[in-house]
Amino acid sequence: QVQLVESGGGLVQPGGSLRLSCVASEIIFRHYNMAWYRQAPGRQRELVATITHIGLTNYADSGKGRFTISRDNAKNTVYLQMNSLKPEDTAFYYCNAKGGVFPYTRDDFWGQGTQVTVPS
Repeated sequence: QVQLVESGGGLVQPGGSLRLSCVASEIIFRHYNMAWYRQAPGRQRELVATITHIGLTNYADSGKGRFTISRDNAKNTVYLQMNSLKPEDTAFYYCNAKGGVFPYTRDDFWGQGTQVTVPS
């Protein structure tokens, strides 16, 4: 029922840019904190960036200064703009939604992911 659908992944050369999108359905989007995670082969899933339901953002050190998370509540969409991409950014990127207000605070939804590949 609830769906998060990522798009925008692909192959990009080092130094290039990519914008990921995640469209949510069947949730009241503006009440949810959104986040991007990534997972590379052999590694644990790691948080990349978050944006709360009121628009506060945080970034992991890995993407700080290069990545920007944003949201468009009218489109039920969260974005991850990735600039100056490096091979170490290669991973499967996942969209996550967590309820930011009562009664949704126990909600935790995940998208299917989209592959980002930055070759060496």
